[in-house]
Amino acid sequence: MEPLVKHEGKVVVLSRVNVDTDQIIPKQFLKRIERDGFGEFLFYDWRYQGAGEPNPDFELNAERAQGASVLLADANFGCGSSREHAVWALRDYGIGIVIAPSFADIFFNNCFKNGVLPVVIPQDVRDDLAASHDRGEWDRATVDLAGQVIVTDHGVTVSFDIDPHKKHMLLNGLDDIGLTLQLQEEIVAYEDKRQVYQLTY
Repeated sequence: MEPLVKHEGKVVVLSRVNVDTDQIIPKQFLKRIERDGFGEFLFYDWRYQGAGEPNPDFELNAERAQGASVLLADANFGCGSSREHAVWALRDYGIGIVIAPSFADIFFNNCFKNGVLPVVIPQDVRDDLAASHDRGEWDRATVDLAGQVIVTDHGVTVSFDIDPHKKHMLLNGLDDIGLTLQLQEEIVAYEDKRQVYQLTY
């Protein structure tokens, strides 16, 4: 994965609570194991109408939202099934940061394994940001993972907490396999010793 130190991008606001993974990526699109190619189906049932035409009322279809890479969501984002494809779809669409008052546990942890930063902020702060965004007061934000702070382009600064281990993984572009491979020399040395032992018996 690419290291994530600081991210600056356009923000789209999704003011819906309890957004589940079946809304993020509907089940009929879970037919492949590759991590790419899911972005075009992100929020499919909300983005498109029955005939496949874009739904003009859906937040991501607004002209203002085009090119957004930061999603300001609402409470309990990513609930429902454990499908990792939900994070793959967000990532493939171009979303690198998801900010919300709370996340479902499995979705939250899947974000870190796939290079997406989930940021938890208080509900009232989230609501103030969403309201000022709706009023057109700001469009972009910089999320500084190293400094653990969000800065909007209308000058609001919001700090956030993050588990030190998960922060280390994103700052260094590591998933679970990458973490293990950091110990590759020790693993090889152990396997060499183990091989000799096995030949003895």
